[in-house]
Amino acid sequence: MKPTIFNTPVLSTIFRWKAELILRLTGWRVEGKLPDLPKYILIGAPHTSNWDFVLFLGIIFHLKANAKFMGKAELFRNPLFGWFFYWCGGIPVDRKKSQGLVEQMVEACQKSGEFILTIAPEGTRHYVSEWKMGFYHIAKSAGIPVVMAVVDGRKKTVQVGQVFQLTDNMEADLKTIKGYFAGVTGINPRKKYITLKD
Repeated sequence: MKPTIFNTPVLSTIFRWKAELILRLTGWRVEGKLPDLPKYILIGAPHTSNWDFVLFLGIIFHLKANAKFMGKAELFRNPLFGWFFYWCGGIPVDRKKSQGLVEQMVEACQKSGEFILTIAPEGTRHYVSEWKMGFYHIAKSAGIPVVMAVVDGRKKTVQVGQVFQLTDNMEADLKTIKGYFAGVTGINPRKKYITLKD
């Protein structure tokens, strides 16, 4: 397993202490825990603010998860900072490859003994009426479940741990998955999150 910011000895412990302190000082708390599974897609929503990334880091450190994320391949080729994106758990996605995004992530999943890929299905902090379907196709193609991380800005909680095994009925699956996020607002309360009117 390659070292990342989440599992580097000593440093990860220091970062975890700081993350726990920041969560307490800002009044945020994490409810639940991640499943004891080696591979899954962790989807977080609603995504309404740039602060979501800071919250994400705090949650991942709190949960002691070695999470990964997708990033443009160009970021990882930077001779000065490319290593940093790898260290943060990044997986480069090369748009120029004949393989698409889904195929590249499935290949990365198959090559890894542990694979927790975090995705914001909205793809943007602005309101959207439809989610991007990459998370679903990756999970389905790789044969791994989807796990929820529900951000509730009003209660300042993040509920994690609900596992959903995909079926052959995509429409029903999406309705069930979106149902977990129904009625909640993110960090920015002005961006009301409504999922069941898609």
